[in-house]
Amino acid sequence: MRRLLPFAAGLLLLTGCSGEPATPQAAVCESYAAVQNTVEHIRQTNVSENGLTALKPYLTQLLDHLEQFVADAKAQFGPEADTLRAAVGQLSASVDVAREDPDLTNLAAVRGDVADVRTGAQSLRAGLQELC
Repeated sequence: MRRLLPFAAGLLLLTGCSGEPATPQAAVCESYAAVQNTVEHIRQTNVSENGLTALKPYLTQLLDHLEQFVADAKAQFGPEADTLRAAVGQLSASVDVAREDPDLTNLAAVRGDVADVRTGAQSLRAGLQELC
């Protein structure tokens, strides 16, 4: 997992870098790439096979990446990042409930919250389309 983040960040920098020093725009794009990468890991997590515990490290990592993104993007993308942060918080709470009581309703809530995280990430991506 940790090996993929530097790879994704490096790939992003290679596609938009011309040997110039890092810009605030590059920092925003790099931190967004880390957010996207973690959202993709959450989406691909096989809860049936690995259990709900497999989601928790990614949720923690995603919150960390969002904090870095907000710091890099300042007020420009704050609302989109806040929406995604709220979705991640809800997913984390749903995972905790489902771990305690893994019935169909609670597991369906986790599935729905994963979809909300993905939607929030896509919304953020749409806002960044021209920048990155």
